[in-house]
Amino acid sequence: MDLIRLFFPLAHGVPCVDDRRVLGGIVYVIRNGLQWKDAPKAYGTHKTLYNRFICWSRLGVFDRIFVAQTKQADHTA
Repeated sequence: MDLIRLFFPLAHGVPCVDDRRVLGGIVYVIRNGLQWKDAPKAYGTHKTLYNRFICWSRLGVFDRIFVAQTKQADHTA
């Protein structure tokens, strides 16, 4: 998480749900082919997971993470 923390937008106003927990929930839902409403409660509400996924996708968070990880893998190979 330390390697990708910089890619997530900073929270403004009300403290938000932990990004690590939400990211884990998003990965869990996508990896298992679930609907958002079927996500385990341990990751937070399904609405939070969905909203954060949409927000981060629109902001290009996942794209930037994948590009950075690819560049890092190229340098270590």
